[in-house]
Amino acid sequence: MIHEPFANGNSQIHRIDPRFKIIVATAYSFTVALSNELSMLMVAFLISFFLIVLARLNTLQVLRRLSVVIGFLLLLWVVLPLTYEGEIFFQIGPLSMTKPGLNLSALITIKSITILMIIISLTATMTTATLGHALNRLGVPEKIVHLFLMTYRYIFVLEQEFQRLLTATKIRGFRPSTNMHSYKTYAYLIGMLFVRASERSQRVYHAMLCRGFKGRFYTLLDFPSSRRNWVFLAFMSIMLTCLIALELNILDYLPISCR
Repeated sequence: MIHEPFANGNSQIHRIDPRFKIIVATAYSFTVALSNELSMLMVAFLISFFLIVLARLNTLQVLRRLSVVIGFLLLLWVVLPLTYEGEIFFQIGPLSMTKPGLNLSALITIKSITILMIIISLTATMTTATLGHALNRLGVPEKIVHLFLMTYRYIFVLEQEFQRLLTATKIRGFRPSTNMHSYKTYAYLIGMLFVRASERSQRVYHAMLCRGFKGRFYTLLDFPSSRRNWVFLAFMSIMLTCLIALELNILDYLPISCR
């Protein structure tokens, strides 16, 4: 099963209605992704960090999640400044780094880490099943929600099935290498996995019909409205408004007495 280390907790973020967290995370992510103002992105980064602290998440586990993206970002810092055309920032022998390349690397880095932190602090603080039911309450088409929940449930079953098939081939003396026999063997494994997945899906579907499934998943989860949710939504709306104002430089057009 998917490890969900952040789903269990009793922080202020954990007690927020999942629907509100999904709405805020989506709006926040789009706002950050579409921004090109470095000052705005730095403020957004601080807000994301504040939410991580407010959720009281384990620092090492958060850094472990971020390390996956950081490894890719380090590659960008090596490639973009050297290949992006523009004014040269500094040069070492035949290698020259450009200012536009460094700026672009910085923007991508801050955007990626900021969005990932907001996703961790808001959506990772709920279980996958809760996420699916919250999406359904927000009006996401039921077929998409069903596909999401069924994929979450059975992706591990298929992974176990693949491991059994792979173990069976190794017992029969298969040793993977870079030759045509290995490629054919893996192709047969994948094909057999699809066949068994199709057969299992039919069995699961008929089992669900026998239990009265009529195209809807019912849940005992209740998302009651409370003052905490609306305060959180109002606070994040104000923060998003400020970020958009920084992006559009609206504050520069205000009279000095209004600043």
